[in-house]
Amino acid sequence: MTHIYEPKGVCSRTIEININDDEVIESVKFTGGCGGNTRGIEKLVEGMKVGDTIEKIKGVHCGAKTTSCPDQLAAALEEALNLLKKDIASKSS
Repeated sequence: MTHIYEPKGVCSRTIEININDDEVIESVKFTGGCGGNTRGIEKLVEGMKVGDTIEKIKGVHCGAKTTSCPDQLAAALEEALNLLKKDIASKSS
C-alpha cells in the first residue's frame, strides 16, 4: 500500500510511504527537508515493522520545534497503518 502524507511544522513537503500487508516498511521518500537527514531516515526504516518504527521515532523534536521529520514520519505511519488495517478488514468481510 502506498500512502502520501503532508507533514506539518517541518521543512519536508510530502512523505510517501510503501508498506506491505505484513506491516513492514518497503520504502519511504521525503520531498523537501534536509536532504542528508531525510535520505538517512529513509534508508534506516526500510524493512522495519511499522509499529517498531513508530515507537522509536515518535516524539523526536527538531531544535525548538515540537516536531521533526522523524516525528512526522511516525504520524504518517500511524495514518497509513490505520488505512491498511481498514483495507485488510474490508477485504476479509
